[in-house]
Amino acid sequence: MSDSNFGPPRANPGGNGGGDGDGPPARPQQAALKPARRPLVTALVVAAVILIVLAIAAQFWTEVLWYQSVNFTGVFTTQIIAKVSLGVVGGLLTAAVVWSSIHVAFANRPIYAPSPDTQAMEHYRQLVEPMRRTATIAAPLAVGFFAGLSAATQWDTFLLWRNGGSFGTVDPEFGIDIGFFVFTLPWINFVVGFLTMILVLGLITAAFTHYLYGGIVAGQKTRSTQAARVHLSVIAAALVLVRAVGFWVDRYNLATSQSTRLTGIQYKEAHAVIPTKGILAIAAVMCAILFLTVIWTRSWRLPVVGLAALTVIVVAVGGIYPALVQSLKVIPSEKSLETPYIKRNIDATRAAYGFDKIQVQNYDTKTVAAPGQLASDAATVPGIRIIDPNIVSPTFKQLEASKGYYKFADVLDVDRYKLNGETQDTVIAARELDLDGIPDGQSNWLNDHTVYTHGYGVVAAKGNTREADGRPTFFESTIGTTGALGKYQPRIYFGESSPEYSVVGGNKKEFDYPDPSGGQQITYTYAGSGGVPLDGLKRLAYAVKYREINFLLSDAVTSDSRILDHRTPRERVQRVAPWLTLDGNAYPAVIDGRVQWILDGYTTSDGYPYSETTTLDQATEDAVTRTRTAVRAVQGGKVNYVRNSVKATVDAYDGTVNLYEWDPTDPVLKAWMSIFPDSVKPLSAIKGSLMQHLRYPEDLFKVQRTLLSKYHETDAASFFTGQTFWQVPDDPTQSQATTGGLTQPPYYLSLAMPGTKKPSFSLTSTFMPAGDRNVLTGFLAADGDAGSVNGQRSPEYGSLRLLETTGGTVNGPGQVFNDMRTSAQTSKDASLGGLTLAQFITTTGSQGASTVTFGNQLTLPVGGGLLYVQPIYVQAKAGGSYPRLSAIAVAFGAKIAWAGSLDGALDDLFGGSSGAQAGDNGTATPTTPTTPTSPATPTGGATTSPSTPKPSVSGTPNEAALAAALKDAEAAYAAGEAALKKGDFAAYGAAQTQLRDALKRAVQASPQGVTTTKP
Repeated sequence: MSDSNFGPPRANPGGNGGGDGDGPPARPQQAALKPARRPLVTALVVAAVILIVLAIAAQFWTEVLWYQSVNFTGVFTTQIIAKVSLGVVGGLLTAAVVWSSIHVAFANRPIYAPSPDTQAMEHYRQLVEPMRRTATIAAPLAVGFFAGLSAATQWDTFLLWRNGGSFGTVDPEFGIDIGFFVFTLPWINFVVGFLTMILVLGLITAAFTHYLYGGIVAGQKTRSTQAARVHLSVIAAALVLVRAVGFWVDRYNLATSQSTRLTGIQYKEAHAVIPTKGILAIAAVMCAILFLTVIWTRSWRLPVVGLAALTVIVVAVGGIYPALVQSLKVIPSEKSLETPYIKRNIDATRAAYGFDKIQVQNYDTKTVAAPGQLASDAATVPGIRIIDPNIVSPTFKQLEASKGYYKFADVLDVDRYKLNGETQDTVIAARELDLDGIPDGQSNWLNDHTVYTHGYGVVAAKGNTREADGRPTFFESTIGTTGALGKYQPRIYFGESSPEYSVVGGNKKEFDYPDPSGGQQITYTYAGSGGVPLDGLKRLAYAVKYREINFLLSDAVTSDSRILDHRTPRERVQRVAPWLTLDGNAYPAVIDGRVQWILDGYTTSDGYPYSETTTLDQATEDAVTRTRTAVRAVQGGKVNYVRNSVKATVDAYDGTVNLYEWDPTDPVLKAWMSIFPDSVKPLSAIKGSLMQHLRYPEDLFKVQRTLLSKYHETDAASFFTGQTFWQVPDDPTQSQATTGGLTQPPYYLSLAMPGTKKPSFSLTSTFMPAGDRNVLTGFLAADGDAGSVNGQRSPEYGSLRLLETTGGTVNGPGQVFNDMRTSAQTSKDASLGGLTLAQFITTTGSQGASTVTFGNQLTLPVGGGLLYVQPIYVQAKAGGSYPRLSAIAVAFGAKIAWAGSLDGALDDLFGGSSGAQAGDNGTATPTTPTTPTSPATPTGGATTSPSTPKPSVSGTPNEAALAAALKDAEAAYAAGEAALKKGDFAAYGAAQTQLRDALKRAVQASPQGVTTTKP
């Protein structure tokens, strides 16, 4: 009996259907396309394929070139090999299972005459037959392709499994090293899930093929052939066996499972779920054996019985029994039964997040301010930072941007520099390029990518003082000059705001910076080694990648040119270390004559047994990340293990990326260093000049403080009740009406904690009780001073100290802020007009010409209590103005004082003398800015204030000369702006010369004491 008797009927050549051919003749088939159009379509298809291949090749080649340019080729090739290997193995395995299911089912199709039950499928077999051979190959390949893509995404899981080591700590339930849960278990879970998926696909494919070709017949009573039964039972047995492994592995997954109370195994899991998972695994193995009996019994009876029994066991033993244990055993005695497991959770969480060695101290807080109370804190008070990096960005831009095509981040950074032999807390920012600020009509491909290529220099100001008119005290500022930081390479080709790509080098001149003398613009040709040379076919590759023909046509692009792309510090570090979770803030530092971007990298895991799971983007979000763009919350998903294992630097001139080992004890870092050898330099390679600019990372601190709000409590019984839980306070300076309440950010400042004598650069935060009580319960500080010794970080670095208030009640940040805003306290500062603090705030803001902004509310453990410091900025609403530090309010206990300087406010607060001198001691008292009379934009030389302060002065001004000078300055400024818009740099330079001359005459005509200040 031949197969043809039972296959689809052959087509009738003489007609349009089956039968005896007596029907009407078939109409001749019309050509789908006219013959003349076929070559055109073919050519278009070929061209499209060539373009796609060319685009893919260009993308791949430029990726290789980029990794070669940064000397991280091994990172790229290791990823490619791992992804391709997993993709090929996963894809081929899936395709093989699907293909074999189709092939076996088709090869064993029944050979018998069609019956009424099988006749219904005949039509579908006719439809499938013309494409059967193609579909038999194409369908498995298509399914395998997507399965391979899925498998390739697990490249990191695979590599960690291959290279992971031991943590040296065992899980308390199973007695297995934690490395198994972090490195091995995720890979086992993937393999089990992947095998389950492909076996389900194979089972579905086999069943469908058998049904299509008659191996399974659906009727009043479903019938199947022996071949179909054997085939399906073997696949089903394999599937159930894989599920048996899954049941067994699920026992270990319970160690990181999340419940409503905590993470990890609890009483119910330990005494009910884990044993039942073992029972389910054994039951699944027995069920798989019953499926295999079909080979001999030729009946589905035993497999059906086994599957039904397995289902009952899953429901009864796996579901009902644990629920009964929870209801009847656990809930009546929950506290006593769960306490040991809560203790496991507490210990694991504190270890996994790195605060198991935190120093906790009861702090008997004083709430009454007395004269001389800060005498013992004389080392801390001068370091109190009054310049808020979250507010003064407009000030930096107005005074130091010089031109519209320069910008500063909307959040500046805090660092330390040695000035005159003393370490000084510093607010610093890079002067970066802003293509949006290029004059109208000047933006085109040539200017955007070959002329305007880089920013220039950094601007730095002291954090603890300011000028008499409220401006920051700059010690590194004006373009083209050398400040306190000495000579360094100022050009910033790689920064947070750098263009997507720039073509540099060769003989092409780039715009460098405006000539301070007022002449032509200064030009520069890139001489660094960064980027990729554009010789040979590389120009074509980048033209394809960026879809830009100018790479091939422009005379600005030569064989000596280089292309700089992937330029932001975050992107460069992420590309060379894809295994790192990066901090939300990269900050610049001048180190050994170079501007270096510093970025903290974290190794994370979600597999640490019993450790509390946290969502990184939620834990690291605060008032700054929600209201600014330069700092972002960490996008790392859910984790329960974090280490700041890597410090990364990116050279702002040539883009060199260096990764430094920071936590040599981290097993996760060791695994990645084994995967990517030579990509991370040892801790010993860190120079002292870099070490002194490294700091405790903000995002790690945010995660730790979030968890400490609960896990400061180490007693399991107290933890169970939750009565001692805390919360991080909202930022009182942000309007809850518009933001919905945003967490107060942590603050960098130098302070000496109680019991220590020497101030240390620290990161600080506060706590309040969970609930509605607005009182302070805790103060947390992390030592962020890494020292200055080559290859050796300070022993105190990273030390966490927690002060738990035990004395008098200390109002929380929100309550103190409200008290300040409504305070009837009059300042003793005569220049503030005898106003109360509430009057100063409301009067200044209600005049319509100015805006009041509250700076960072600092909290310091000094004077035996907790001191609040609140800078107050005022900004005129007229154009050309910027925030000026106009007053400082302080609070200790229930007492509030304020003045134009921190020193004055502290003396007032502590009965006439605080006993210590603040950093702004001796600075003239500022006053509320008035509406500026001229939009005096600073240039490369001295800067002028857009408003005139009113300090006490001596001398008689020449009012006529002063008025004439200011009028000339305003005219020169307007002429310069007009020339800039036209792109006439010669005219612009002449206008700047006239402006400086006018400002100089204005200074000479001013009374003594009212002068412009050269930063």
